[in-house]
Amino acid sequence: MTLEFETVPCLSDNYAYLVHDPATGATAAVDVPEAAPILEALTRRGWTLTDVLLTHHHWDHVDGLAELLDAAPARVIGAKADEHRLPPLNLAVSEGDSVTIGDETGVVMDVSGHTVGHIAFHFPDSKLAFTADSLMALGCGRVFEGTMPQMWKSLSKLAALPPETVICSGHEYTAANAKFALSIDPDNPRLISRAEAVEAARTKGQPTVPSVLSEELATNPFLRAGDPGLQAGLGMAGADPGDVFAEIRARKDRF
Repeated sequence: MTLEFETVPCLSDNYAYLVHDPATGATAAVDVPEAAPILEALTRRGWTLTDVLLTHHHWDHVDGLAELLDAAPARVIGAKADEHRLPPLNLAVSEGDSVTIGDETGVVMDVSGHTVGHIAFHFPDSKLAFTADSLMALGCGRVFEGTMPQMWKSLSKLAALPPETVICSGHEYTAANAKFALSIDPDNPRLISRAEAVEAARTKGQPTVPSVLSEELATNPFLRAGDPGLQAGLGMAGADPGDVFAEIRARKDRF
């Protein structure tokens, strides 16, 4: 039986996730920007929190944790490399370690770049990846602490997951990301169609995440740094994809 999950809007543009194993009743929250929306979703669903998975230390992913644990005590899991600046952990994990939600096992991925110590959680049986601020819908996180080669390596790891993987990212940035993507990849028909769908969804107040990896591979410029057409449009035909990624990220930072 696959995991059930719910996307939980938090703050002004953050997302947390609840992940539930129907077989055992185990439920995990992925990141805790604020407690109230997560508690409301737990109550509405009738789920009991057992675990919290933290992707990185930024305040808008952890600030609600203390309040959440006061109401719903749970095991807290986060990156060993980030342990010194995360809230207290019950389990510190590293690249390749396993985590469990009930009967399902996930794998920890080091996706440093946005921060050093940022991790993602991949649950292959349920085809879910919780990527927070590494791979995002039509984008990727700004490279604050890591290096451009480090971020490209992280994105390349995520791009190699099965294409049907559902990418659960941490923010509602898709509309802005679509505008930038069209500025450097204007003739991509799948991108044009996706941008129109994103605009329609946001007009209705609907979330645009999660997304599917196959869609990201076809439309997200940060995963398409090796595409000859995109390279040519940037004046970088034949360049190393890592260098092309760095140029795309620099252009997005100025956009």
